[in-house]
Amino acid sequence: MVTKSRFLSQAIIDHRGLAWFLQKHGFRLYLVSSVATARTREALYNSWDKNDPRDAQVILHLLKTGGTQTFHDPYVSGYNDLLELAGTYYQAGRRKVALYGALTTHYLPIYFPEAEPYMCTSRSTWLIRLLLMTPCPAAVLKYSKPEFIKAASEIQHRKFDRIRWLSDFYEAAKTSIGVPVLEDSTSITMFRLVLSEYLHACEVREQLEHQALDRLGGNQDFQRLQTIPGIGPILGLIIMAESGDLRRFGHYRQYLKYCGFDLCTDQSGRSRGASRLSKRGNGRLRYAYWLAAVNAIRRRENSFRAKFERYVSADPRNADLKRKAYTAVAAKVARVAYGLLKAGVDYRHFHELAIPSGRTSLTTALEAHATS
Repeated sequence: MVTKSRFLSQAIIDHRGLAWFLQKHGFRLYLVSSVATARTREALYNSWDKNDPRDAQVILHLLKTGGTQTFHDPYVSGYNDLLELAGTYYQAGRRKVALYGALTTHYLPIYFPEAEPYMCTSRSTWLIRLLLMTPCPAAVLKYSKPEFIKAASEIQHRKFDRIRWLSDFYEAAKTSIGVPVLEDSTSITMFRLVLSEYLHACEVREQLEHQALDRLGGNQDFQRLQTIPGIGPILGLIIMAESGDLRRFGHYRQYLKYCGFDLCTDQSGRSRGASRLSKRGNGRLRYAYWLAAVNAIRRRENSFRAKFERYVSADPRNADLKRKAYTAVAAKVARVAYGLLKAGVDYRHFHELAIPSGRTSLTTALEAHATS
């Protein structure tokens, strides 16, 4: 059978059904970058103008000169389920953030402003259940204080004494400055609807977290990623889903470029601009590694925090320098993750401080004991 070759432009890569159909029928698929297409079109035709015949000629030129990339189908590589799981978790998180903003900037300030300080964390589902029961001061004050404490204590799943907390909540309802709407009003009905959606989003995220742990609990790469300071189960899931098989990259710089952590500089003749991140890579990977860097820097002692402190030592209060330091640490986390999975080893805490004789330094031993 004659081997067929076809291309898929960046615009239709999301239609993976077509890619799978072509690959199943013996076509070789190539990934053509939209950036490479635009730059090549400008070089060949000295114009930014585009049309279908011209784009076809540009893509054909890239195919002839080898300016294409290898297309990796997530389904064929076995990462399609992880990709969908991570994407659904991301969408559920975005929905949860939007609902949290509606609660803290609209409903609570209008109808029950005294309850807003009690929402100290976005994962406090117990308070959401309490607000579903008593969404406004009128709903709280229809109970006597002992009756309210008893009714509110019944929705608590864990054995934790909140009598003093509920007493303060009841007293705050007495002196509330919120709009005095009734509990059966349409406004409170809408408030409860948003609370129910927020609670459902929290439950969906928890369900997806448990599903991710069940799906990847025995995966060595997943466990190895979590040995890196700052990377937990969810960040490990995002990294594995968005990266696919990291071993397909021949060098860590290729992986950094895939993430968008590579530097680019505008240069013309003797003029040279400032170097900055290209950001022409996977945005969710940069997001995951950025969160991992922030978590690692907040920890007590690790090499990522040491790098951050060295980076900002010249001017610790410089916000721009801190931003660059966070970016540098995020790129280092990505480089370490690639190295660990490529070599098949776990993260060694402060390995650069090991004594040349081979003995373990005191700092290394203390950190290994603290993080075990």
